[in-house]
Amino acid sequence: MSLIGVTMSKSHMITFTLLLIQLPCVFGGKILVFPLDGSHWLNMKGIIEELYAKGHEISVVRPSDSWYITEKSPLYNSVNLLGQDGFKDHFESFVSLQLEMRLQGRSLSLLPRIWNAIQNQMLVVSQFARFHKLHCETIVEMFENKTQMQSFHNAKYDVVLTDLGIGGGALLARHLNVPLVYNVRWTFQGEAHDLIAPSPLSYSPFLAARLTDKMTFQQRIINVLAYIMGSVTTWFISEPHYKPIVKRYFGSDVDYSTFFLDADIWLLRNNFIFEFPRPTMPNLVYISGFQCKPPQQLPVDLEEFVQSSGDHGVVMMTLGTLVAKLPLDVTEEIAAAFAQLPQKVVWRYLGQKPANLGNNTLLVDWLPQNDLLAHPKTRVFVTHGGINGVQEAIYHGVPIVGLPLFFDQHDNLNKIQAKRGAINVDFAALDRHIFADALVTVLQNTSYRENMQRLSRLQRDQPMKPMDQAVFWIEYVIRHKGAGHLKAQSNKMSSIVYHSVDVIVALLTIVLLVIFTCLYILRVMYRTCFVGKKVKHE
Repeated sequence: MSLIGVTMSKSHMITFTLLLIQLPCVFGGKILVFPLDGSHWLNMKGIIEELYAKGHEISVVRPSDSWYITEKSPLYNSVNLLGQDGFKDHFESFVSLQLEMRLQGRSLSLLPRIWNAIQNQMLVVSQFARFHKLHCETIVEMFENKTQMQSFHNAKYDVVLTDLGIGGGALLARHLNVPLVYNVRWTFQGEAHDLIAPSPLSYSPFLAARLTDKMTFQQRIINVLAYIMGSVTTWFISEPHYKPIVKRYFGSDVDYSTFFLDADIWLLRNNFIFEFPRPTMPNLVYISGFQCKPPQQLPVDLEEFVQSSGDHGVVMMTLGTLVAKLPLDVTEEIAAAFAQLPQKVVWRYLGQKPANLGNNTLLVDWLPQNDLLAHPKTRVFVTHGGINGVQEAIYHGVPIVGLPLFFDQHDNLNKIQAKRGAINVDFAALDRHIFADALVTVLQNTSYRENMQRLSRLQRDQPMKPMDQAVFWIEYVIRHKGAGHLKAQSNKMSSIVYHSVDVIVALLTIVLLVIFTCLYILRVMYRTCFVGKKVKHE
């Protein structure tokens, strides 16, 4: 009997051991997250949720006046900064001014309109410069707070995860000597892909140029000029504020131009389904659409409204978190266009109710964007072109009518239009007829939906889900204490060295010196052989 018991015990032990072997290796790292507020936080929060589910301990750095980043959360511990960055007030005032200036340009003639566009660009530069100035003041306060900095050091974090829309996370990671991971697309120094990977201007359109990878000679000139203007603009926005901090806390011998490029992994909210093909780098990981999820059930009242649309289906419209309302005259034009449609319309809008709102249109304070995009009755998505919404539209195969307003929205929607999944409408020229024509075209021309569904199939056909890739590479950096073997030496080179300008100048100097020497020798030989003989003969 005892022998049987021993045999059974061994059998159980073997079974238990085999089960343990099959379990995934779980370990908990200490992750410090330094996010950017607003819609960027929604991206970061999704990654935090996955990291928390994997057993990692997470701390989130947040300003005391944070807009979206709550102090209390079951997912993370908060580290509150003493300074205030005024993110909410800053961007709300910025958005209002931008919209006002765009609308003012509608009634102007050519030259005043050009001046209006220049003023608009100057507003963008000044507002962003002000925002980064306030952020840098908060960073200095953080570095000068010895108690807070000591607590950062004592925590012994394994990795810093940050958004390069602001520089605080990269500065803190370097100060703590901790591996660094970026969750990024657009940075305060420019578009992330342009910064880290080769981006030949002959077929890599600069974000502000609104071009494709197939450019004529004239368009390539525009692309180069846009790149130069963009580089100058980002210099004014960032360098006067961040460069003194780098010099003050890391030494005058540190190269500012490469300081923020020295991250172990760049999690890029992009991929080549959305982006035009271009060269890449080993530490660039493409996680476009990582926030996309299978849909959940719509709220009962919203589901009833959607189902009431019958075979015509539904048009949904939202302009993101920053634009909850529009000037009343624009709202009236949009409402009039919607009223002409046989489709039902779900419109997220918090402003004054337009007088001509059609019976087919439902105004809501909030809508479940991902879930509604996934609904089989959704026919068209009217959007400002934020990267989250565009990627969700690709994931669910819904065609777009774009109303780009600012930031990278023109570029995002331009790429979808180039892939024939969208029609874009100039916000400054919007009226009910133009808007209605765009809606009807996308609704009735099935090619727009077919193209978006093709992109959706490509987006879903990947060996690994984008979110799983993001989590894997963060854990990879934790396991290996960085990913230095993936970082190219180019990240530490100045522009002069990277483009071999110094080598070209040196070689040209040698060539010119050789040519000059040869010419000099020939001249001396000529004078000796011919001029000298002639004088002697005379």
